[in-house]
Amino acid sequence: MTVRTGVYPGTFDPITLGHMDIIGRAAKLVDRLVIGVTTNPSKNPMFSVEERMTMVKREVEKLEGEIHVVSFNALLMDFAEREGASMIVRGLRAVADFEYEYQMAGMNQQLNDKIETVFLMADVSLQPIASRLVKEIAMFGGDIGKFVTPAVGDEVVARVAEIGLKGD
Repeated sequence: MTVRTGVYPGTFDPITLGHMDIIGRAAKLVDRLVIGVTTNPSKNPMFSVEERMTMVKREVEKLEGEIHVVSFNALLMDFAEREGASMIVRGLRAVADFEYEYQMAGMNQQLNDKIETVFLMADVSLQPIASRLVKEIAMFGGDIGKFVTPAVGDEVVARVAEIGLKGD
């Protein structure tokens, strides 16, 4: 029996309820879901890769299914091949996400046409959530409780206080 493996890559800085929604639904589509925590050079992460991995592992441990959390710093297709994935899972929030993701899926297909990209829409109530906006709200002292779990919220607030980013 072949194990269907899917890869869900992202920076998860921090992991949001939108990410959790996609992870929970993706885990039902595959036998094994690998969450790939990476660093995007164009983003300035609030948390280190190790901190984000710890956060993601804690948040997904209560979900059903075989879910693994690993870090990677390579081409997504190389990572997916290494993990034995037949599917890359990408979450979509808006049309702007689709345009970018559609282009990436096309490029990835050129690199390896045996790995499919599957787009999942976040639940309607979670679609506006973006890690970048969660961090921005926290930096200005706003309540991020509707966007992340309580544990992640505490970590974000603590990091904002630690690095003194709170706005005036």
